[in-house]
Amino acid sequence: MDCKEFEKLIPLFIERKLDFRLLKRFGQHMENCPDCKEELVIQFLVREGMQRLEEGDAFDLQYELEQRLEEAERKVKFHYRFLKLGEILEILLVIMIMLLIVWLII
Repeated sequence: MDCKEFEKLIPLFIERKLDFRLLKRFGQHMENCPDCKEELVIQFLVREGMQRLEEGDAFDLQYELEQRLEEAERKVKFHYRFLKLGEILEILLVIMIMLLIVWLII
């Protein structure tokens, strides 16, 4: 992912609308690009700050952004584990089918 693509995805990240694959790439790019991370912080603070001011709510936007990033990381880890579990089950199914075929032949 390049910086332009990252910047286009920031609004979707803020709205929690990135799918697993994009969220993973988004997080990886952010970790390796301080400029993009800074842009994310700025856009988050402006967008969420304006909304909270309009609503009159108290807020700690830095904490909320950290929470949102942790939530995204948990989501990526969960999906990754789920995919790995699927691969393991697929391998076990193939082994069971092979054993069944061997058992039927013998």
